[in-house]
Amino acid sequence: MIDPKAMTTLGLLSRANAARRPDAMCHKFEGRATTFAQFDALADKVANALDAQGAKLVAYLGKNSDAAYELLVGTARAGGIFGPINWRLAPEEVAGVINIFGPDVLCVGPEFHAAVEAIRDQLPADLTLVAMEGGHETWPAYETWRDAHPAGYPDDKAGPDDPCLLLFTSGTTGLPKGVMLSGGNLLRQRAAMAEAAMAYDSWEDDDINLVAMPFAHIGGLGLWVISFANCCGAIITREFDPIEAMDLIHNEGVSRLFAVPAALQFIVRHPKAKETDFSGIRSISYGAAPMPLPLLRECLEVIGGKLTQVYGMTETTGSICLLPPEDHDPAGSPRMSSAGKPMPGQEVMILDPEGNEVPLGEIGEIATRGPQCMIGYWKNPEATAKTKTEDGWVKSGDAGYMDADGYVYIHDRIKDMIISGGENVYPAEVESVLYGHPAVSEAAVIGVPDDRWGEAVKAVVTLKEGASLDEAAVIGHCRQHLAAFKCPKTVDVIPAMPRNASGKLLKRDLRAPYWEGRGRQVN
Repeated sequence: MIDPKAMTTLGLLSRANAARRPDAMCHKFEGRATTFAQFDALADKVANALDAQGAKLVAYLGKNSDAAYELLVGTARAGGIFGPINWRLAPEEVAGVINIFGPDVLCVGPEFHAAVEAIRDQLPADLTLVAMEGGHETWPAYETWRDAHPAGYPDDKAGPDDPCLLLFTSGTTGLPKGVMLSGGNLLRQRAAMAEAAMAYDSWEDDDINLVAMPFAHIGGLGLWVISFANCCGAIITREFDPIEAMDLIHNEGVSRLFAVPAALQFIVRHPKAKETDFSGIRSISYGAAPMPLPLLRECLEVIGGKLTQVYGMTETTGSICLLPPEDHDPAGSPRMSSAGKPMPGQEVMILDPEGNEVPLGEIGEIATRGPQCMIGYWKNPEATAKTKTEDGWVKSGDAGYMDADGYVYIHDRIKDMIISGGENVYPAEVESVLYGHPAVSEAAVIGVPDDRWGEAVKAVVTLKEGASLDEAAVIGHCRQHLAAFKCPKTVDVIPAMPRNASGKLLKRDLRAPYWEGRGRQVN
């Protein structure tokens, strides 16, 4: 175990790793391996490059890569803030995020050069653009920008409570919010887990982590931090591909991975799974959506290993509750429908609308407090005050209850958020785009059960007088303005929206037919 003093900032942790295992693999990306000593030196160069420019805010638009983590740690070491942007967003959404953040430097992956060129006039004029993996006529190549500066950096400028990471999450109004996280948020939980010495979370030096979930999500970036905190190697893939994942498990010794249930489904139901040796898998963690019992059985049968469910959100730097392997019963049990128990060092409380704790077994809003809870939302004190109380409790927006043994059960979502394939979709954002269609009079967006994605986005609309509607055209209209995962998969036309006596739209009435016969209103 690394010295606990190093588990406070990413820069200190990187130094400690380089000293402990300098020649061991830190990570591998598309055949390129980097040792812990090499990684630490590259992070130094990034920090020196930022200092030379006087830059503190760094944005990244790209798929997963090894260089993205150099940027993360180098920016933190220089006392700056690193903000990865979800590459699945539409160009105008990307412009919105960049303008909220206001970065000094934007590093752009090769797949997104054209998209950034298209919105260049919407971005700050003094923004420095850097081309990841080279290949741009006017922007400097990342390697050139980085390697123009020496390794060696005098000190880690970031303290454990200073913001070093900004992860953007869509807001209920459609406006993205930047979640500010510190080095302490990222690492103190890992120290608490190590102290608890849970057998399924005890990493060995030969463990290899598969990092395939998106870098701009806490489930992807945070997973890399876990292996980095344990001074273990990680294999990074540009994006999740079930065939590639199985190849790395079979041939490269991958022993640990995190995936959303939809990704695990792609693996276990692929014909290649029958030819893949999964015997080296020691632990699989999953989250971002519940695991249906039939899929759990398939995973245990095909992959084996120890399965751990985690529950959390970006505002809590990932997991706050954990359902351990011993509670995964293929035959089914009441605990299999829970999100598990609070993780070491984390408190969970169920609140009524006035903020008071409710009795055990009663439904309320799930709230949490602990070392992982965010600093707040970037330049948004009003949103911060609504989510985080003065005494540090972060409200989840999820409705649930706690049993006498401390297990937390999720019942519904207070904020109407839809989770499709592990991606958060906020109905208000999609509804705003639907209202821009010339045939649509009113629009409501709901999540409906989907065997592949957990939930699918459905639009329910009423039409303007005399108008007709083509479903494909409406979906195409949404795709012009939104990331594909946010767009409705289906569109229903109804004569009138259900409302209560005061005129409030009753989304629960729209949802009810699709969720009939299910014990909870999330899939």
